[in-house]
Amino acid sequence: MNAVFFLIVVAAFGVTAVRQVMWTGPSAGATGTAALSPMAALGQGMIDQAGASVTLAIGLIGVMALFLGLMKVAEAGGLLVIIARTIRPLMTRLFPDVPGDHPAMGAMIMNFSANVLGLGNAATPFGIRAMQELDSLNPQKGTATNAMVLFLAINTSSITILPTGVIALRAAAGSTDPAAIVPTTLFATICSTTVAIIAAKFYQRLSPVPEMPADLTEANPAADAPAGDGDPSAADPDGSGLGEGWQEAETGAYPTWVSVCVLGFIVALIPITVLWGRSISPWIIPGLMLALLSFGYARGVRVYESFVDGARDGFNVAVRIIPYLVAILVAVAMLRASGALEMFVSLLGPVTGSVGLPAEALPMALLRPLSGSGAYGILASIINDPAVGPDSYAGFLVSTLQGSTETTFYVLAVYFGAVQVRRIRHGLATGLTADAAGIAAAVVICLLLFAP
Repeated sequence: MNAVFFLIVVAAFGVTAVRQVMWTGPSAGATGTAALSPMAALGQGMIDQAGASVTLAIGLIGVMALFLGLMKVAEAGGLLVIIARTIRPLMTRLFPDVPGDHPAMGAMIMNFSANVLGLGNAATPFGIRAMQELDSLNPQKGTATNAMVLFLAINTSSITILPTGVIALRAAAGSTDPAAIVPTTLFATICSTTVAIIAAKFYQRLSPVPEMPADLTEANPAADAPAGDGDPSAADPDGSGLGEGWQEAETGAYPTWVSVCVLGFIVALIPITVLWGRSISPWIIPGLMLALLSFGYARGVRVYESFVDGARDGFNVAVRIIPYLVAILVAVAMLRASGALEMFVSLLGPVTGSVGLPAEALPMALLRPLSGSGAYGILASIINDPAVGPDSYAGFLVSTLQGSTETTFYVLAVYFGAVQVRRIRHGLATGLTADAAGIAAAVVICLLLFAP
């Protein structure tokens, strides 16, 4: 991340410097930022984005408090244990370094489930919780483990059955079939997730974990001990009390037929979401809250106290990630304000257009890994443009890209920042590989279904 962060800033400054030297003054009638010189506009953009980054983190506090509070209730009632045992055969093969009964398993499952339903706001708190639990197994704090990278790779590939936000935006733009992107999104995310898993397993061989110096190993005996052995706080590094139910749980999994039945049920949900996705989507978040609280109450959990304990942890985590958000989002804002991204699009547009990625959709493909809000803004502008519209080929393509790919740099900054990981190893390469696969798959499926 050090090199990537520095190169983005250098590229933005270099392009702006050239534009500043060639600047002859504002155009007639220009106002606001358009009337500023390129370098002044760059500086203004940096200041504005720094403030917006903190505003974003503050807005995230409430969402994280809500969903981590619900997760605390579910965990106290033993729901995560039940879910983890159900799909343990699959998870233990994907994550051989994580014990099958560890709290990280349940948190990762909840995160994947939220992503599948297109609930990005819900997925983030669950994902951060999963990273905290994975870090409790990390013998080298500050360095990403293979399990951490694989978890983030699956996150950035963003398996989505029901892209609720995109469907709503398409409906608002006047689409005659807002949910038409459900099958294309599902196809693209299955491809990108498959590639993400393969890439993570392959790249980890090229990026081995460095050995710890002998003096550090001796000074940190917990690095050689399994998490939770002898130290009751090992599985609960932030002292929030989450994970107590896991320590009492048995380590066995349910019979294989149970896992097969659950998997079959999940697969059966796919045609349901295709047919009734727009009708189902408004029920998901309220229904999730009711279901988790009802489960906890039925299991004898003091739901109010448990919810407040989890919400308190969500507040602390949201505050802790502010510096990481400021760093990466300001760098991306510099790249956009400098005009470097626009120049890159103008050069590549004619080439990508010949393979099914038109010039009007290229900014979306380039910006999606960098900035979620920026990509969302581009999506809205494209499908609301009367010359394009939501039901054109370009409209279907950008909608599929938004629903099937993730903001890789944001995910890396937030999730790794939450556990103070600075050496991300092959995390960025794996995420970008998954993004490239998702973009390619989206182009292919949209060409097959919606090409004029």
